[in-house]
Amino acid sequence: MDYQKKIKKIRQQLIDAYGKPEWRNPLPPVDELISTILSQNTKDVNRDAAFTQLMADFLDWGSVMQAPKSEVVESIRIAGLANQKGPRIQKALRDIADHTGGKIDLSFLRDMPREEARDWLMDIKGVGPKTAAIVLLFSLDIPAFPVDTHIYRVTGRIGIRPKALSVEKTHEYLEEHIPNYAYYDLHLNLIRLGRQVCGARKWHCYRCPIETLCSFEDKQLNPDKS
Repeated sequence: MDYQKKIKKIRQQLIDAYGKPEWRNPLPPVDELISTILSQNTKDVNRDAAFTQLMADFLDWGSVMQAPKSEVVESIRIAGLANQKGPRIQKALRDIADHTGGKIDLSFLRDMPREEARDWLMDIKGVGPKTAAIVLLFSLDIPAFPVDTHIYRVTGRIGIRPKALSVEKTHEYLEEHIPNYAYYDLHLNLIRLGRQVCGARKWHCYRCPIETLCSFEDKQLNPDKS
């Protein structure tokens, strides 16, 4: 089976199993950027709690940008690594304001080619390819394919990326080989597959909706041994 046929089948079988997924409550681009910075190396529940607290403690992003560093750090403490994330958030907001002449708004990225918009975001300290792709895809409707640990693991096992490819190069590879229209649902459904079925330490291939399309060599097809 050629690559494009395999992708098409994988995508459809995941939709048949999980439905057409929707990203958590869509956020404006700046909000999504800050939320994604908060999400790094922590659980979703902690990210959301930190974001909610930040919104409660400050009037707007300008207030966050101008606040004493210690106040921002304390506000997002629950997200972990607050001493790193707080200054990064404030620097990101300053970078945006500097570019726009004082307005904290990322809508200008919509007028850029995808790679230029991605590079602009990644020039912000603490913003890597995954964070940039999330902002592009989910807040700006610019086709991009975010790769997190689940996506990286699952795409390697099912054989839709070269095994030795780095995480950074996997972003480029999947964007090049997967049709743009499939990015949104395939990204979210592969994450669900990685969380619920194809785990890092345990994998339950006997209940995987794409097991017959998977090239993983160490399949667990016996539920009694899982």
